[in-house]
Amino acid sequence: MSNAGFILIALILGLVLGLLGDAYATGLASGITAVTDPVGSLWLNGLRMTVVPLVVSLLITGVAQAARAARAGRIAGLALGWILAAMAISGTIGAFLTPLLIQLWPMPAGSADALKAALGSGVEVAAVPPFGEFLTTIVPTNPVAAAASDAILPLLVFTGAFAFAITRLPEASRGQLTGFFAATADALIIVIGWVLRLAPIGVFALAFGVGARSGAAIFGAVLHYVIVLSSVGIFIALVAYLVAVLGGRIALRDYAREIVPVQALAISTQSSLACLPIMLRKARQLGVHESTADVVLPMAVALLRATGPAMNIGVALYVAHWFGVTVGPAQLAMAILVCVLTSLSSVSLPGQISFVTAIAPICIVLGAPVEPLALLLAVETIPDIFRTLGNVMMDISVTTAIGQRDGIAEAEAQEVL
Repeated sequence: MSNAGFILIALILGLVLGLLGDAYATGLASGITAVTDPVGSLWLNGLRMTVVPLVVSLLITGVAQAARAARAGRIAGLALGWILAAMAISGTIGAFLTPLLIQLWPMPAGSADALKAALGSGVEVAAVPPFGEFLTTIVPTNPVAAAASDAILPLLVFTGAFAFAITRLPEASRGQLTGFFAATADALIIVIGWVLRLAPIGVFALAFGVGARSGAAIFGAVLHYVIVLSSVGIFIALVAYLVAVLGGRIALRDYAREIVPVQALAISTQSSLACLPIMLRKARQLGVHESTADVVLPMAVALLRATGPAMNIGVALYVAHWFGVTVGPAQLAMAILVCVLTSLSSVSLPGQISFVTAIAPICIVLGAPVEPLALLLAVETIPDIFRTLGNVMMDISVTTAIGQRDGIAEAEAQEVL
């Protein structure tokens, strides 16, 4: 069984035992939570300690990778533009679709209060600053202080400027700095891997306390979350049909027919990389020139996580809703920017690692607590199916759109000649 399976079992077991303890042995359950709460907090702190340095390192290496792709040629530069646009649109969709879904189908009565009470110990919900104060803090006066205080947005502004400055250095200096941050990211990923090996213990400890304090309401809350977040991923997958039809000028029935085997493989493997060979074949059958597909699709698999921004900001907004956090327009706009940056910088990471590193910064920008992420990580297996499904569908859709544009450009060039 995979580690994700053990984490899910630990979540269910912890919730059930906590619920039974609260119902039939309150005194014993209270004594156990006195032990499990510190264990769960310790494990959660182990995850949080890697977020800031890993996000910084990944953003720097991600900018360097994007710069290399942009310099690789016309098709690569065009693909990078489509990828960035798709990620920005995805984040915007998630920012507006998630609150709409929650409004149309509210969380079960009592579930939000029960979960908030269960996780309330030690959870801090940041107050929303006035717009003027929020605006003046975007550019940090001290990047080190910003990192120490988890001021993610100012830190990302500085890191982005620093990363783009690195791309202007001579090749030798640029290679040294990007190599250093790449090695730092690799080391931190190993550390997170160690922490995630202990996830069944940490999740069980957290889940026991939640079950003992919230009762059966937690199951309704988790189910509601899975359905809402999965719906966001399904919506992005539907947008892929639109991109293929309008951008790639492909008949809907042709795209729908050719994409079915890719969808089946994506659902079964939950890996975009495993789907690359069949995606290459299907792209050619959809009329994309082989030379274009061979450049664009690997880039899309490496850089484009179309569902990432939408579903990541969806998780953060869901947590904010749980805890009654008021999200203003400025915070929402900045959260969209952060979700795009963290999604781009974590595309090469395993799902469990990227879940924490990509979503925790968004929560911090919104003023939402990150503690619930430890529990939501355990049920990510189901939404992750729709993450992969939407990703591979958008990979092919963007490739067909670029192939169509490239074909028009070639035809116009032939006419000039």
